[in-house]
Amino acid sequence: MGMDRNQVIGFVLIGILLIGMFAINSQSRLAYEAEQKRVKDSIAALKPKELPRPKQNIPTVTDSNIVAETQKGFALAGPDSRIAVIENNLVRIGISEKGGQPVAVELKKFKGSDGKGVILQNPGFDKLSYRINATSNHTEESSDLVFKAEPVIVNPDGSRSIAFKAADSTGKEISHTYVLKENDYMLDLTIGMKGRNELISGNHIDIFWQTEAPVIENNPQYERTQTLFCYFSDEEDYDFEYVANSDELKLSGPVSWISLKQQFFVKALVADKKFSAVSSRWMVPADTGKADHVARAEAQTAIELSPGSVATIPLQLYYGPSDYAVLKQYNNHMEEIVPYGSGIFAFVKYINRYLLLPVFDFFQRSISNMGIVILLLTLFIRLITSPILYKSYLSGAKMKVLKPEVDELRKKFTDPRTKEFDQQAFSMEQMKLWRSAGVSPLGGCLPALLQIPIFMSLYYFFQSNIDLRGKSFLWAPDLSAFDSILDLSFNIPFYGSHVSLFTLTAVITSLLISVYSMSQMQDNSNPMMKYMPYIFPVLLLGVFNSLPSALTWYYTVSNIITLLLQLIIQKYIIDHEKIVREIEENKKKPVTKSKFQQRFDEMQESQRKLQELKKKGGK
Repeated sequence: MGMDRNQVIGFVLIGILLIGMFAINSQSRLAYEAEQKRVKDSIAALKPKELPRPKQNIPTVTDSNIVAETQKGFALAGPDSRIAVIENNLVRIGISEKGGQPVAVELKKFKGSDGKGVILQNPGFDKLSYRINATSNHTEESSDLVFKAEPVIVNPDGSRSIAFKAADSTGKEISHTYVLKENDYMLDLTIGMKGRNELISGNHIDIFWQTEAPVIENNPQYERTQTLFCYFSDEEDYDFEYVANSDELKLSGPVSWISLKQQFFVKALVADKKFSAVSSRWMVPADTGKADHVARAEAQTAIELSPGSVATIPLQLYYGPSDYAVLKQYNNHMEEIVPYGSGIFAFVKYINRYLLLPVFDFFQRSISNMGIVILLLTLFIRLITSPILYKSYLSGAKMKVLKPEVDELRKKFTDPRTKEFDQQAFSMEQMKLWRSAGVSPLGGCLPALLQIPIFMSLYYFFQSNIDLRGKSFLWAPDLSAFDSILDLSFNIPFYGSHVSLFTLTAVITSLLISVYSMSQMQDNSNPMMKYMPYIFPVLLLGVFNSLPSALTWYYTVSNIITLLLQLIIQKYIIDHEKIVREIEENKKKPVTKSKFQQRFDEMQESQRKLQELKKKGGK
């Protein structure tokens, strides 16, 4: 068994496609680096003034004084307002009496670098607000009003609710009622109004949502490349924008929800009655390494209102993980936020959702070591792809048997005097030889190409699966991030400032496969074809160095299995004598051509005759 020209072409195509995909995924980051000065200027002009951001646990309800100023009935909140807490087993949310809006969020199930719960929101930047008519000639933002908090109520179904109310002396009233169900990350919000026709001008309410993605992971630069502004509209269905540079987006038509998604966590605003329009923009810090956030976003949304003096506006706020199973339960397409495939490889998300994810979950329910889970997943993948691999090796074995005859054809079509090689005539005779022997010229190429979807599925899977976050294996402290055995004091272009050991093992095993395959190669007369398989593993060194160690660990195991399978299939499974007998029998049979083959042969023959005429005319 060996590696023929078609197999080499297959691997070269794989390399080109994968490198192209990596280039597409990093396009936003490269654009950012190229225009860093312009971005700095636009950030300085666009981003709001920094506010103090104390890193601390969410405060509980206290008896802090509310500094309120009466503005003809509605009280305006001062700088110090009480914060009421509503929580369940998963999330703890602090809601301020200033604006009756969430100001702090802690996820209990997930841990930050300090070992405490992940702080998804701190007081200071996030805002949920809308403008009301405080008087006949004066307006106020709801985020500036005092909403008196009522006690938290535990409902019969185990959910918890809390109401915040603001009223003026004329009987107009605004209420924000929050409900948090047990074992849920979604916070229900109902905005109620009495005197709506006086409080809101027109037939819609403009709700302003401002949020940020705080730095949570240990690699803010990589975390930013995974940050997206996502939305679902009736016109476009699900879509997203990379939040690598400051930009804006306007949506018309019904929009179900908008969200800011970072590497593993999501903040989303959901409208039960749908937004009639959304105007949004996002901003990134000039230096991600020093900032406490990777991105900020704001959106001006509109919701249509029914006529009358009473209004009820149902909304939902999601604070939680980018977890496919969690998001899917809401039945509003929020599971699309988890990037299991996009762009030209959008189709691989179905492989991830309906094949790899169920198998991965099956293994991790029984095995606590995530590295072993990945190993078993690799074995499963290699098992289902082994028939493709076997066909590829079988095709290589047949090509090896035909190599002496191919060499004779090469000599036949090489002019002994000028050493000029007639590639077109050689290709035609080679095709005839393959057909007479019953060998498919695509037998070595197609199996290699068919493995691209599997590889790209895992490329997305290991970058997006939150179950890998914080899980250690061998020397890697976190399989969702790169494993570094040596931090460099300088940056190497295309490589980085650290050394990933799993990347080295993946590259070394890839080189071993290339060395073995090239030793079996039938056609090594072309220097470019001879050395191309070595180039791809070396390129992986730079591409993989900053990717999650789960992916490079998978690639290492997969390469070892591939190398073993090559040896086993060649030595013990493929019967070379049987292949020789089959080829000889096929040569004795009449060769039948498809219409496509007939047309192809006719076209090659006409081109050959045309070249011969040109040569004679030139003499």
